[in-house]
Amino acid sequence: MICSAPFLLVANPALPAKTFREFIAYAKANPGKINMASPGVGTTPHLMYELLKIMTGIELVHVPYRTGYVADLLSGQVQIAFSTITQAIQYVRDGKLRALALSSAARSDVLPDVPAIGESVPGYDASGWFGICAPKATPAAVTDKLNKTINAIVAEPDTRKRLAALGVLPLSMTPAEFGKLIADDTEKWAKVIRQANIKVE
Repeated sequence: MICSAPFLLVANPALPAKTFREFIAYAKANPGKINMASPGVGTTPHLMYELLKIMTGIELVHVPYRTGYVADLLSGQVQIAFSTITQAIQYVRDGKLRALALSSAARSDVLPDVPAIGESVPGYDASGWFGICAPKATPAAVTDKLNKTINAIVAEPDTRKRLAALGVLPLSMTPAEFGKLIADDTEKWAKVIRQANIKVE
């Protein structure tokens, strides 16, 4: 495990909701009237929305793109999107997009003033992550050595600073902990895919 990567739920400023709670209330009062962009069916942002839909009961119009959607989000043709922090942060700083919440269970040191969805929707956590894997047959002594070396690199101040600049949170785990995370996430997102009836296109 190298880092956790929460996504940023951003909105076009024309959307009346100014906060995440207001967004949920507005979405419930206007079912099917808010367009949500994603980079495609079954992508991480799409699954983040489906989980939010399951946990809150909101109903948005999912608009999957095969190419970039940012221009349409900025123009208001679509109103919201789950975006990587690096993609959205400058638009938020320039006032062209509004940051509503992070897709994580808790706030991030990267954007401490932006609430986490988990604060309003207990149990919601849809952070992405990055890690390094080895073939299953790799000897434990080798994976343990790699893990200790990688953890030491992630712990270096310069590395942590560079990762934070990318909008991700440095995070280290043992091989067993990382394996459990992969297994748990596989089960979690499989349930969302089944419940949302998402099919390969």
